[in-house]
Order: sequence, then C-alpha cells, then structure tokens
Amino acid sequence: MMYLNSFNADAFICDKAKDLRSSLSTLIHKVDVGNKLVPSNLYKKKDSQRNCTKEAMKWKESFSQLLSSKEGLTAFRTFLKTEFSEENLEFWVACEDYKKTPSTNKLPAKAQCIFQEFLQTGSPREVNIDHQTREHTRQLIADACRNCFDAAQEQTRTLMEKDSYPRFLKSPIYQQLLSQSSVKKLKFSFT
Repeated sequence: MMYLNSFNADAFICDKAKDLRSSLSTLIHKVDVGNKLVPSNLYKKKDSQRNCTKEAMKWKESFSQLLSSKEGLTAFRTFLKTEFSEENLEFWVACEDYKKTPSTNKLPAKAQCIFQEFLQTGSPREVNIDHQTREHTRQLIADACRNCFDAAQEQTRTLMEKDSYPRFLKSPIYQQLLSQSSVKKLKFSFT
C-alpha cells in the first residue's frame, strides 16, 4: 500500500513539474513590453512583414532583383500562370539549375531533358526563341557544357523582362502584395 502512495506522489510531482515546465516555456516565448507580456513571435512577424515589403519594393527596381528573390520568383510564376506563359520562367529556372549541377556526368541527360521539354519544336512547354538560337543550342548540348543554354536562356530572359515583367508590376497580384504588406505593417505598428 505504501508503494502505491509513493507512486501516486511521484506521479503528482511529475505532473506538477510538467505544468511548471510548460508555464516557463510560455514565458520564455513572450517579451516584456511595458507591463504587458506579448508573444515574441509577434515581433518576428512584424520584422518579416517589413522585410517582405522591402523585398517586394526591390522587385520594382530591376528584373534581376525579382529573379534573385525566392519570393519574387514565386510571385512572378503565379502571375505568369494567369497568362499561361510560365514556361519562360520554368525554362530560365531549369537553366540556372543546370548550371549548378555538381556532377558533370549528369549534364548530358539533363541537357537532353531541358531541350526536349522547352526547346524541341512542338513540345508542350516550348519557349519562344528564334530558329538560329534553337539550332545553335541543339549543337551545343551534344557536348553538354555548362553554358550550352546561355543564348536561349538570355533570349527568354529578355522576352520576360521586356514583356511580362512590366505587366507583372502593374498586375493585381503584385499590387495586392504591396498593399497587404503595408496593411499588415500598419496593424502591427498600432498594436
């Protein structure tokens, strides 16, 4: 009987220790602001929103800024899907990935896949490049060098920069991103 009471006491102490640990954990994740305890993740969200706004504003500065941002690529891809022209960006991203392939043994197969998916005449995701560049690229992929897609990639990039990018900056998708970030920024600054 004594063993049972000892067991119940140990369980009770263990439960109290868990409750205390949980309470301390909650306090650790709060920041003291004046006399109010505020969840620390609120400040992370505020900083995150501020960074998103700054980053989205950078996309307006140049097309390169947009392409160098993970969030920018996602937003631009979303926009291009609404115009049914995301193959240009997908090709550009595939070329960037191709250049970063660590194993040279994988380059020939990867080059063939990219060519068949984006440059082969009549392929479902064919990008709009001139015939000379297409044929020049076809010859270069026989050697599967890291820069075999450079000319085709540059043509696609130029097309996106001159055509799709200005429309993206005027699009509801981009404008909404800017306004949502501003609204969230205001909400956090007044709380």
